[in-house]
Amino acid sequence: MIVCIPGSVNFITMNIGADRMEFEPSFLPDGPMDEIAWWFAFTNEQLLVIRNDEEISVPRLDKEGGVGQGIEEAIVRHHHFGKLDGISCYALELAKDFTPAEGYDLLTMRELFSTLDEEWFMIVGRAYQIMTWDRDHQFCGRCGSPTRTGTEERVKKCSLCDQVYYPRVSPAVIVAISRDNTILLARSSKFRSGFYSVLAGFVEPGESLEECVKREVMEEVRIGVTNIRYFGNQSWPFPHSLMIGFTPEYEDGSGEIEIDDNEILEADWFGVDELPKIPGRFSISRQLIDNFVASHR
Repeated sequence: MIVCIPGSVNFITMNIGADRMEFEPSFLPDGPMDEIAWWFAFTNEQLLVIRNDEEISVPRLDKEGGVGQGIEEAIVRHHHFGKLDGISCYALELAKDFTPAEGYDLLTMRELFSTLDEEWFMIVGRAYQIMTWDRDHQFCGRCGSPTRTGTEERVKKCSLCDQVYYPRVSPAVIVAISRDNTILLARSSKFRSGFYSVLAGFVEPGESLEECVKREVMEEVRIGVTNIRYFGNQSWPFPHSLMIGFTPEYEDGSGEIEIDDNEILEADWFGVDELPKIPGRFSISRQLIDNFVASHR
């Protein structure tokens, strides 16, 4: 078992969410990894954080004569992925048997979503997606040979057949359907008890985004939509989605809601003054709902 023991490395505690910081994505670092850097270290789908009472922070490495014991020994692989206020950021994967020392904690992405502000969560999500891609592409899906990491761009390349694997991004549509002064919200079997949200689904091969909107809505609630308008998008690291938002309208005469009895448990039309429990914080699902409310007050 590997235990996190801060040695000759100083970890500067930065209260997450306290100040707005500037993030610049990049592929290659300016210097060695053991100089000043932010360490976004994951093990078993969890991020290593410093916990001080109710505050958490990402470890920031400040070199003084070497790299810290414990964490360095636990590193399985790493990727430079940008700079935060001019300081390099590394996504690290730690050994599965890594155990944090006192003062540290491991948090899942779901726990981080309810803890971090939007800026920090998106940076953590970027690091998480890079590490997930690296971990899942150690071997070629075509011939089974080991892959090697590219040196000039973020890519994994087969050592035998030269097949390349770029970081995976899975596009998905998310839709806020309006009907007169109401919005369609549904409750999924995956949601917390009593929570409702807008409909969403992954884009299939050969499908346009608008076609996906129509298909997903028809599959899940058996109604038609029209006037499909683009709203916005959001990277969503669960585990590597790009959520693309639309605001279609109910197509008159297309029938009433019939749930699919698979993913959807309940669905109904709600007015702005009768909304059920809905997603919180900065998710695009909440942005779509808030947009509906603002336009129908």
